[in-house]
Amino acid sequence: MKKVIVLGGSGQLGQCIQAADTSGLDIIFCSSQKVNILEEDHLHALFGKERPDVIINCAAYTAVDLAEDDPLKAAAINAQAPELIAKLCLEYNVVLIHISTDFVFDGESPVPRVETDRTDPIGAYGKTKLAGEEAIMHSMEKYIILRTSWLYSEFGNNFLKTMLRVAKGRKELSVVYDQVGSPTYAMDLAEVIVKIALIDEPRYGIYHYSNEGVASWYDFAHAIFQAAKVDVNLKPLLSSEYPTKAERPKYSVLDKSKIKNAYSLTIPHWRDSLGKCLKRL
Repeated sequence: MKKVIVLGGSGQLGQCIQAADTSGLDIIFCSSQKVNILEEDHLHALFGKERPDVIINCAAYTAVDLAEDDPLKAAAINAQAPELIAKLCLEYNVVLIHISTDFVFDGESPVPRVETDRTDPIGAYGKTKLAGEEAIMHSMEKYIILRTSWLYSEFGNNFLKTMLRVAKGRKELSVVYDQVGSPTYAMDLAEVIVKIALIDEPRYGIYHYSNEGVASWYDFAHAIFQAAKVDVNLKPLLSSEYPTKAERPKYSVLDKSKIKNAYSLTIPHWRDSLGKCLKRL
């Protein structure tokens, strides 16, 4: 049985992996309280004791706006830690599955992005995540980098749960409609990660994964309220009317052809997965 360590095990995606069918894997979930991924000695001790076959790195600094105020902390978690992890994976001959983001692109392209497209992040979060990708690629060969977008689930903090919370007691709500992407159910991504972890010789490289279909945040919110039978007057809002410290990519749709072909995947449409998530909530 393969031994797998999940770093960032208490986060949204880590909790989804815990809830997935992991038969055939011996998995250890490590939170930041259990293992400090910024300390090489901590990681060395973990690798030496557990001797994993696969590391799944879900740990990340994901506070996009706060990253603008504290880029050093974001860089430590999103870039320096992955480099440490990758070097240890090389030393111990471990496969690394690392989670990245659509924010490595500038969001200006009007067509879905493929893995070989030029990266050009527009904020500290995206820049530090791209630096993490580059550090892994320069450090080892047995890696799978999964770029994803707009993650939500019944776990952690995310757009779905925020919308359901803020709509309580509100008659009207405004949501941005000029940012477009693919809402992605983190349980769907977790199942793909488990599938890859079970493969003895996976096809290494960078892959894109999100649910099928395209939506604006307004469309996503509308679908959430409709499916959850929440009565609220939803109004479209321009990004310029809702300024944030960090600029968001305008178009974050990812082309999934590569991962579908490499791993024989059928990816659900985001509306279908939204229904599953709401039932579980």
